[in-house]
Amino acid sequence: MSALLPTFGADDVETLESEQVFQGYFSLRRDTLRHRRFNGGWTAPFRREVFDRGDAVGVLPWDPVSDQVILIEQFRPGAMRGDNSPWMFELIAGIVEPNEDDETVAHREAEEEAGCHLDRLRLIHTFYPSAGGCSEQIRLFMGRLVAADVGAVRGVADEFEDILVHTVSRTNAIAWLDANKIDNGHTLIALQWLARHGETLRQEWLK
Repeated sequence: MSALLPTFGADDVETLESEQVFQGYFSLRRDTLRHRRFNGGWTAPFRREVFDRGDAVGVLPWDPVSDQVILIEQFRPGAMRGDNSPWMFELIAGIVEPNEDDETVAHREAEEEAGCHLDRLRLIHTFYPSAGGCSEQIRLFMGRLVAADVGAVRGVADEFEDILVHTVSRTNAIAWLDANKIDNGHTLIALQWLARHGETLRQEWLK
């Protein structure tokens, strides 16, 4: 099977101007760009606003012996839409701070958000959740679960976190996925990966 590679690369786009138009908890910049066209030549210069929120690491804790995953439940303001509940079931995630490696983020957030101790990590996916307007890249891990603070309410108080820790069987988590009850992308991707590769990972982690 031949490798799937994009037609163009980083040298085929030019940033002609870039300005920061907002700086708060997140930031927004406005870029003037041009890039190569598939039918030859270059586009005319055009503007795009890009939401900068930093990169993030997500981790789905899983105990391969009991076949249980840890999911957290918390409020998400972006999910306030009509009568839908803005409380979501998610994996554990956090923003990568400057000079911080992904494994450190995974372990720190697992402890803060769910009282989780993980003794192994496995990188499963790297992706952009909304590359049309957001620069964020997410790196997803599976974490081998040793212990968790199930049923507790956790989070960092001065970050207004209010997080309930749940344990769910892999079978039920995947059933929720199939029933369209997992409505955030990073958790959906990790559970899809676990549904496809869980038995192989179980054999590896139980050696």
